[in-house]
Parts: sequence; structure tokens; C-alpha cells
Amino acid sequence: MPKDRLWAPWRIQYVEANKEPSTGSGCIFCDKPGEDDDESNLIVHRGEHAYVILNGYPYNNGHVMVVPYRHVAEYHALEAAARDELGALTALSLEVLGGCYNPGGFNVGINQGAAAGAGIAAHLHQHIVPRWAGDTNFMPVVADTRVLPEGLAASYEKIRAAFDAHLRD
Repeated sequence: MPKDRLWAPWRIQYVEANKEPSTGSGCIFCDKPGEDDDESNLIVHRGEHAYVILNGYPYNNGHVMVVPYRHVAEYHALEAAARDELGALTALSLEVLGGCYNPGGFNVGINQGAAAGAGIAAHLHQHIVPRWAGDTNFMPVVADTRVLPEGLAASYEKIRAAFDAHLRD
């Protein structure tokens, strides 16, 4: 067996899921909330103007994004209510993820525009990434690969339940 391979059979679900072209608008952040299947779309919480979704290709376990429903590319184009809710859902996500994962810190940010690193530049979204001391090791450097100990289905269940419990309290 070659030594230059890292087997991650759980990722086949993403490869297979992306074979069919989108039947919606072409923007995953617009299409997913309209499909009414939060679990398969990894939507862990819905607000009035924005929602929280797990990143399908996370940097770390618990990596979520807060996304406005309205298709805008720039922060200043959001209406005041959507900006307010983006902030409120970010704060709520930090609290929920802190309780789920007990990270040492977080990266929180918006990559506005392709030049800033936005993978989907046409639809603004804010990343929230739990971080731990030592969570970056040799794998990203030598193999351009991240090692995540928890699968997305398990992360979804944990985070969704934590949002639900937090909102009941």
C-alpha cells in the first residue's frame, strides 16, 4: 500500500452528493434553506434573517457559518435587522460551540470577496471556527490535509441538540 495516502472513507458522502448539478439558484446558501431538509443540509439553527450551518468542509470540528437568507455579497448591503441577527447568531453560536467542544478559542470572521479568500464570494457568510492549542499539526503542512476526529453527522446531532437546549432554557 502506498504511504502517500490518507484514507478518509467518510468523505465519500460529499463526493457523491456533489455529482448532480444544483436545480436551484446555483447558490448553496440560497438553495439549502429552501429545501426544507435541515439535517441533510447541515442547518443547525434558523433565525428570521439568517441561519447557522455546519461547514461541509470544516477546518476543525464544530466549524459553522452564520448566513443571511438574503443573497448579498457585501456586509454593508445587509439590512440593519439582518446585520443585528448575524451578530446575535454569532454570539449564540460561540456560546453553543463553547459548551459542546470547550475550545481554547475561536476564529470568527467574514472573507468578503474572492481576493479575501471567500470560497463563495457572491453570498456573504461568517465563519466561526473552534480552536485548541496545538490543533494545527504537521498534516496541513506536509499533506495539505486536516485530521478531524468527529464526523459531520455526529457534529450535527451534537450542535443541533445544543442549540435546541439553549433556546428552551
